[in-house]
Amino acid sequence: MSDQSSITAPSVHRVDARHRYEILVDHERAGLTAYRDREDQRVFFHTEIDDAHAGQGLAAILVEQALTDVRAAGKRIVPVCPYVAKFLTKHQEFSDITDPVTPETLTWLDAQLGR
Repeated sequence: MSDQSSITAPSVHRVDARHRYEILVDHERAGLTAYRDREDQRVFFHTEIDDAHAGQGLAAILVEQALTDVRAAGKRIVPVCPYVAKFLTKHQEFSDITDPVTPETLTWLDAQLGR
């Protein structure tokens, strides 16, 4: 018989020093969505969920909470990450704070990431 009481709900935390939001399951990182800030924009460029936690809906929880945090911070969203872009097509409640991905944004992001 397993003890279900020790399992905690997934939690999302912003880790400013690493420019990302992490989702924790049972106090261990299960995934992340990475960003860089450009003036009043938070540019999301990569989202991943560890294979051990795939298919549990964690990416949606992670991105929704990250975007809610962006709104609370008074910033705007730029969805370079394909997953974040796809999420936004299904969640119109964030359309008022979403900016388009522009060539200038991509050039800036490449410089930020050293690529």
